Amino acid sequence: MRLHKLKASESTGTYLVESPVTETDILLMARQLANLRLRRGRALTSPKEVFSHMQALLGDYEHEVFALLLLDSRHRVIVFHELFRGTLDSASVYPRKVVKAALEHNAAATVLVHNHPSRDPEPSQADLTLTHKLREALNLVGARTLDHIVVSHEGCVSLAEQGYL
Repeated sequence: MRLHKLKASESTGTYLVESPVTETDILLMARQLANLRLRRGRALTSPKEVFSHMQALLGDYEHEVFALLLLDSRHRVIVFHELFRGTLDSASVYPRKVVKAALEHNAAATVLVHNHPSRDPEPSQADLTLTHKLREALNLVGARTLDHIVVSHEGCVSLAEQGYL
């Protein structure tokens, strides 16, 4: 994937801008970089490592999106998969489809991810209930649920770090 209007610099992790950029260009480039960093085979070791990528990908949506970060047995990325899109304050999530996605990609572990367009990343009771249901369903097929991350424009919250998993 070529980054829009960017050219790699000699220093690792730095880029040169080839032409003037708009705010829209910058947001597009951030999403492209987040997708690159979630490439297949990358090991993820902590929630904070995932936060900036998820915030770039989902933080500015005006509707709820529920996604899965599917991992192998060594917690390396298999794929980031947006599964459900909803409305301003909810998304219908079906455990059957979540389990099906985990099985299709032969995932050993999952990180559940969804955004809050309200800009408040605090999990709701519905989020906690959903996490419990999905964790039970995924456990039945041998896929561990490592975390459920709630993303907003203002920040991210890890349910595992808060003791819910």
